[in-house]
Amino acid sequence: MSQPTETNTEKAKATAIKGRFSVPPNISNADEDEIPLMETFGVVPRTFDKKDYLEVENVELFKQQYEKNKREHHTDRYFNNKLIIRRGQTFQIRIDFNRPYNAEKDQFWVEFVIGRYPQQSKGTYIPIPIVDELETGKWGAKVIHNDYNYVTLSILSSPNCIIGKFRLYVAVLTPYGILRTPRRSDTDTYILCNPWCKEDAVYMDDEKEIEEYVLNDVGVIYHGEVTNIKTRSWEYGQFEEQILDACLFLMDKAQLDLSGRGNPIKISRVGSALINGRDDDGVLAGSWNNDYAYGVSPSAWTGSVEILLEYYSSKLPVKYGQCWVFAGVFNTFLRCLGIPARLVTNYFSAHDKDANLQTNIYLDEDGKTNTVQTKDSIWNYHCWNEAWMTRPDLPVGFGGWQAVDATPQEASDGMYRCGPASVQAIKHGHVCFPYDTPFLFAEVNSDIVYSKLMKDGTREVQYIDKTHVGQKLLTKEVGGNRPLDITDLYKFSEGTEEERLALDAALMYGVKKDFRDEEQFLSSPDTTMEFQEDSAVFGSDFKVTLTFNNQSSNRYTVSAFLTGHVVFYTGVLKSEFKNKTVQVTLEPLSTKTVDVQIKAGEYMSNIVEQASLHFFVTARINETKKIMAKQKVVVLQVPELRIKTTGDKMVGKEMRVVLEFTNPLKKKLQNVVLRIGGPGLMKTKTQIYREVLANANVAWEETCIPLVAGTRKLIATLDSETLRHVYGEMDLEILPGDN
Repeated sequence: MSQPTETNTEKAKATAIKGRFSVPPNISNADEDEIPLMETFGVVPRTFDKKDYLEVENVELFKQQYEKNKREHHTDRYFNNKLIIRRGQTFQIRIDFNRPYNAEKDQFWVEFVIGRYPQQSKGTYIPIPIVDELETGKWGAKVIHNDYNYVTLSILSSPNCIIGKFRLYVAVLTPYGILRTPRRSDTDTYILCNPWCKEDAVYMDDEKEIEEYVLNDVGVIYHGEVTNIKTRSWEYGQFEEQILDACLFLMDKAQLDLSGRGNPIKISRVGSALINGRDDDGVLAGSWNNDYAYGVSPSAWTGSVEILLEYYSSKLPVKYGQCWVFAGVFNTFLRCLGIPARLVTNYFSAHDKDANLQTNIYLDEDGKTNTVQTKDSIWNYHCWNEAWMTRPDLPVGFGGWQAVDATPQEASDGMYRCGPASVQAIKHGHVCFPYDTPFLFAEVNSDIVYSKLMKDGTREVQYIDKTHVGQKLLTKEVGGNRPLDITDLYKFSEGTEEERLALDAALMYGVKKDFRDEEQFLSSPDTTMEFQEDSAVFGSDFKVTLTFNNQSSNRYTVSAFLTGHVVFYTGVLKSEFKNKTVQVTLEPLSTKTVDVQIKAGEYMSNIVEQASLHFFVTARINETKKIMAKQKVVVLQVPELRIKTTGDKMVGKEMRVVLEFTNPLKKKLQNVVLRIGGPGLMKTKTQIYREVLANANVAWEETCIPLVAGTRKLIATLDSETLRHVYGEMDLEILPGDN
């Protein structure tokens, strides 16, 4: 195909590009060049008349939701009136000519073009020849019906072609040149990854898993604390109107060359950078300081759709996000493009800045926690994503689930992004494999090192906790809403030979570790300490219980120090609200419990985002000088929103939705924001109440008209400066509409 026409300015820009590039980078799916309607082979005689040759009058793509192409390609759920297909799979089109097609005399072909400066070698210009038989792995078109003035083609796409929005043309060969159909936006065709195709890099062999990880538009986010796991639903909404275009725009924004957009490794890596706006004006601005005056609190979002559409419209980072919001939006991006993806929660996730596999907690000489010197933190939980793909850049066996993280924690290759890192490589300690495997290995394998700071400036290691970090990793089960424990995919059981070999491999490949001989720092086996709490309700008093167990024949005295902090879920301490010293005498072979009362007035004035309280307990056995230490996160219970519906639950029929809430506190709530929405049911709507009095009820009524039959979910949130992370949800069975 000859070069498209350019303006003088564009020619000047192209001329200015020097070096090994013959044309400017092709980094925008949205940009396009004018394709010539006729490419001549030389001088065209005056007697030439296009009508003397085969001429295309219409191209029919069978692109309606109920037609064969979208149904067979599993794209009929997209709210998009253009053809959407998955690569590596046949689809059909019909071409109407001005006369019957004669295969012996007439020659034509179909062309797909994407971006500017189309080149066949880059995959941005794809001529699709008419062939007798389609060949797996190659583009080709076969005539399956030739009748009257039209032909029906079965077209097979390449399983590794570019993901994006292509322009379609039909070209006809004449003795004097190539005639081409004019540009028609209604024949634009989206091509996505295809997990149903064995030749595609994202192929999965389990239909139920594909249904979950590609087609499910609602997910579950696990949060809270490892002994008090909480859930909330999240609307991925990958099929909603304009979401596909918004996701393709992200790759334009990332300036990923179009020729690289067939590779899920590159797509997921640039996606992890663009979902956060830390250094590239990406989708979400993060905030972890409990001040959301200039945007929306992270806990208030019900899903990804509102966020992506706002960003697609404004091109500015949307305020605000935290890890589960970044992960939720990233999951939408991946599933929308056809890459199987799931959201993972790691309970007690280490943020290892120097990759030394340890988090340091400092104590003073009396054994009390030194909050000034203790700078490291462990997130109560952290959410990231996994994307399913082959890894031809790694040895055999390291494909499958790849960890990718869009939360901006540390820079990777100059940008805030993380992954894809093979989950198998993380588990086996192969931290030399790209990308960011050492950081992810540390997130699930770090040790907590308790050290005593002496007055002369030296430090003495007192105790190492090897089991606190990475206690549990969860994701949503296939086909249900219960948690699936995937901890054993990331790490071997503590103390096993496999775990030791994985650590040795990580150390061999460059991960640092200050302590190799750790047995001397483990707690004395004859005395233990446990920490438990009552059911802790937001705004109410509760108690915590320390249990000391002396399994020896010796009499011990114990000095225990408990400190309570209001804490962000990232583990960063905001303020101390409790400080108590306990003296305990342990007789031989005895157990003793100590209750500590926690008053609501002690913590309520400083409570932050996720109503989390963090307790440090360190205990010194005075006779042996041994240190015992425990950390405990207490997540306060908050009220739930109640959802009710009335009317016919049927596609196309109006139904009423009522959202109810009761203020459980003894003071009024101000600037209360309610949100409710659900994919295929209703777009997210917002209602603001300037104040809700103490113990008062509110009820908000809305109407909606379901668009999709089957099991659907309504998701609601409440947000205020005093009370956050209040959720409600309701499953509905929507009947098909009247035909």
